[in-house]
Amino acid sequence: MVQLNMHIVFWGTYDIGKPRNRILLRGLRENQVEVTECHQHVWAGVEDKSGLRSPWAKISFLLRWLTAYPILVFRYLRLPKHTVVMVGYLGQLDVLILWPFAKLRGAQIVWDAFLSLHDTVVNDRKLCSSKSITGRFLYWWEWLACRAADRVILDTNAHAKFFEHHYRLAPGKTGSVFVGVEPEKFRPSKTHSHQEVTRPLSVLFYGQCIPLHGISIIVEAARLLEDVAVEFTLVGSGQEQAHIKEMLEAHPLPSIRCIAWVEYERLHQLIAEADICLGIFGESGKAGRVIPNKVFQVLQSEKPLITRDSQAIRELLDSDVPGVYLVESGSAKALAEVIREIAKAPEQLPAAPLYKGIKERIKPGSIGNQLLQAIG
Repeated sequence: MVQLNMHIVFWGTYDIGKPRNRILLRGLRENQVEVTECHQHVWAGVEDKSGLRSPWAKISFLLRWLTAYPILVFRYLRLPKHTVVMVGYLGQLDVLILWPFAKLRGAQIVWDAFLSLHDTVVNDRKLCSSKSITGRFLYWWEWLACRAADRVILDTNAHAKFFEHHYRLAPGKTGSVFVGVEPEKFRPSKTHSHQEVTRPLSVLFYGQCIPLHGISIIVEAARLLEDVAVEFTLVGSGQEQAHIKEMLEAHPLPSIRCIAWVEYERLHQLIAEADICLGIFGESGKAGRVIPNKVFQVLQSEKPLITRDSQAIRELLDSDVPGVYLVESGSAKALAEVIREIAKAPEQLPAAPLYKGIKERIKPGSIGNQLLQAIG
């Protein structure tokens, strides 16, 4: 078993702009683990990976990324003796670069894979086929990365089992650690948002326009609710943005307000103003294996949540939890029916405080302890 007085090196080009890495680092430190960061922040200014569209942006980023490794390796070899070296998200190349040097230092490599690039690109976003050159390359890249690591960490048990099967890993090589939340950034509002039952019900979605989120399902649900006093706010941009725009142009819906981007620091304001927050509704395998950031943030904010039912979400909560509504994936009708029922008596929405026991499980200290258990 890992001892709490161990020394962990957090190594690589991990993106500290993402809550996942910040929460893992904070969680380890809250569990009195000595953490040394050996880091090059190559993702500075790149909020959305899909935003690297122009040739110059891609070349500039690639050069910054590749030149980071000689610096990281040099710094790593000069570090004091340590037990574990951890590679954070996004680390598919990091773990391969680190592999021989960690073995030289006698350190165990723990890779927080968090997600599969192959599964995301091929199966979820369908940007290429599994038999294409890109699809094959991504698969074998991650297959090798999994073998470079001593432990591979994902966000749910369902996701960890997928990795074991997909990449033919030995049973027990993977572990799972929830995403968690930064609690000070998502404080609950002091009052229930729907104080005036005469105004429309306010429903909020935020996240990238990608298949996993199922935004087209939300738009279709809004169409089914045209006769109900409901206002939708959709925040986000990305792959499916053009398709969503086409849907709204073909059938305009005054009940929907679209916002392209909201700063992370302002998300709590939007959540506080909403009566209900939405999770994900996609039908892909990945959508059933993950619990996205927004779910943890909504739970921390103590807001009613509607999201798709899945094996992953059941690891954290179920439909018996007050304030949680789990619906069939890919079904606009199921989503619309839940919202319609709530709109009939919005004053009966469960008020804060909500999710007390669940919130304990997703705070950074608990996430750090979960990571230590997953390291083994």
